[in-house]
Amino acid sequence: MPIQTIADVDWLQRNVLVRVDFNVPVENGRVVDNSRIRAALPTINYLAERAAKVILLSHLGRPKAQKNLKYSLRPTATELSRLLGRPVVFLEDCLGGDVQAIIGKAENGSVVMLENLRFYAEEEGNDNEFARKLASYGDAYVNDAFGTAHRAHASTVGIPSLISTKAAGFLMQKELEFLGNRTSNPDRPFTVILGGAKVSDKIGVIDALLDKCDNMLIGGAMAYTFFVAQGREAGNSLVEADRVVDAKAALQKADKKGVKIFLPADSVIADAIDFEARTIGTTKIISGDIPNGWKGVDIGPKTVEVYGDIIKNSKTIFWNGPMGVFEISACSEGTFAIAGAVAQSNGISIVGGGDSITAINKGGFSNKIDFISTGGGASLEFLEGKELPGVAMLNDNHGA
Repeated sequence: MPIQTIADVDWLQRNVLVRVDFNVPVENGRVVDNSRIRAALPTINYLAERAAKVILLSHLGRPKAQKNLKYSLRPTATELSRLLGRPVVFLEDCLGGDVQAIIGKAENGSVVMLENLRFYAEEEGNDNEFARKLASYGDAYVNDAFGTAHRAHASTVGIPSLISTKAAGFLMQKELEFLGNRTSNPDRPFTVILGGAKVSDKIGVIDALLDKCDNMLIGGAMAYTFFVAQGREAGNSLVEADRVVDAKAALQKADKKGVKIFLPADSVIADAIDFEARTIGTTKIISGDIPNGWKGVDIGPKTVEVYGDIIKNSKTIFWNGPMGVFEISACSEGTFAIAGAVAQSNGISIVGGGDSITAINKGGFSNKIDFISTGGGASLEFLEGKELPGVAMLNDNHGA
């Protein structure tokens, strides 16, 4: 797809609308995880250093089209200013004459941030007039928000349809490179590690990656739907009965393709679990089937060893999803062990998904991972082969 990169354009003295993904956790008015903000710094700095006026657009949370200060982007502007080591002009709205006037007076090379786009229903509704007003602030557009690229919103589709000069930011480029080229033409062996609760959330990705990978390691509750597909007992573990047929189809496809699907050789099981209190009852480690009255809550030590050996001998690794009930510390050991194995691998490592990234960060492994995707749902849709509206609009053949 003929997408211009940020390095292909002369940005001198241009007003550049930059869609970033600053949808970050904020507590008591402070950003508690700035990884997404840090990921956008190369693009922001590159534009500002070339005397462009950088106008940042983002959303935060789900304010339900109301101006709710709980979801204000002001804390992200404060954190961005700290990271940049320079002022960031924060505007208390994203529409209106005051916004236009302040942007007009801002100097070239300055950074301006508009208030939460989702304070307006027109953002998610991709309203033409809303997009036109936002587009009037700039004469060029950069999308560096891969995490929202699967949404056809005003800031991802409407604005670039009205502006002729548009490009992918550095983060967007890296997402497309690592999730695209590095998984479509991987150094082999290519190992995919998938976890999480539901097969239904990952079945499209499973199907698509079975065409590309050599090994697929499955953990989390989704493994127990595969247990049932193999005729095994899963006890009281979470099983999606309506997805057993999909699990069977995946196993059959893997067999035809010569791809090895690995399921847990042993499991940590519990006789009770309280998600609200984040506690579990009695636990034990067993191999094979899970007895009635017990639930699988994590992969066991044998599985960690088997999976670790496969990861160690892989040249490309993609990991998405926890190996157990990660939000409960007693069920998180398997996930942390996999995080360590991926980090210590000599292969190209790509990690996506909230809990996987959390495990990487908490384990102190982030500097040992080749690429940590900010994409979430967008990553999965892209890996499935779906067209992402926000990416498609950067194509020279779309829009203005």
